[in-house]
Amino acid sequence: MDRTRVTVTCADCSFESEHERLRDARVALDDHESETGHDARWEIESLAAGVTRAGADAGVCGRPECTNADSPLVDPPGADASEGDGGR
Repeated sequence: MDRTRVTVTCADCSFESEHERLRDARVALDDHESETGHDARWEIESLAAGVTRAGADAGVCGRPECTNADSPLVDPPGADASEGDGGR
């Protein structure tokens, strides 16, 4: 099974960190930028299988015509938005 692997780097200094979660990488990037004023970047080297599937099912652009309507991860057009999510 593939795992998520993200590297955060900074061209302005020697900062570099590796993460197994997108959220952790994003926090590291935001923290470095806010603490230093530098422009940090991240490279997503690989994603966990579930993240890849969710992205594929949602489609590249997220438009209904690009999604996999058979996926349990996508709400088909016309679905009652209040079902299953507490109306949020």
